[in-house]
Amino acid sequence: MKYALSLILFIGLFIPMAVQADHHESKGFRHIVFFKFKDGTTDAQTKEIVDAFVALKGKIDGITDFEWGPSESIEELNDEFTHCFVATFKDKAALEAYLPHPAHQEFVSLLKPKLDKVFVFDYNPK
Repeated sequence: MKYALSLILFIGLFIPMAVQADHHESKGFRHIVFFKFKDGTTDAQTKEIVDAFVALKGKIDGITDFEWGPSESIEELNDEFTHCFVATFKDKAALEAYLPHPAHQEFVSLLKPKLDKVFVFDYNPK
């Protein structure tokens, strides 16, 4: 009985740490992109760009998650950036393969004429 209790305590202490370690490793590599569209860009043009960006997840291997949203800053510290996109990649190598990918390059061609400012931040979650 004494050994069974010790085993239960051991499992209770170390299994959560193993699960947490696996979870940490599976966070992927983040590619955060902020856009400010040029004045005169219509809502329809913005929607076309957003839809094209979202569609890249289905066209390029290595993107494991994607989310986006327009700024709702209550502090007004967004430096006029209006849209944020967060792409999660399997790893940094997947991002490196994504950048020259023809589907991404096609998206960039659609975006550039309507883009006033862009800010990109990549990181490995800790």
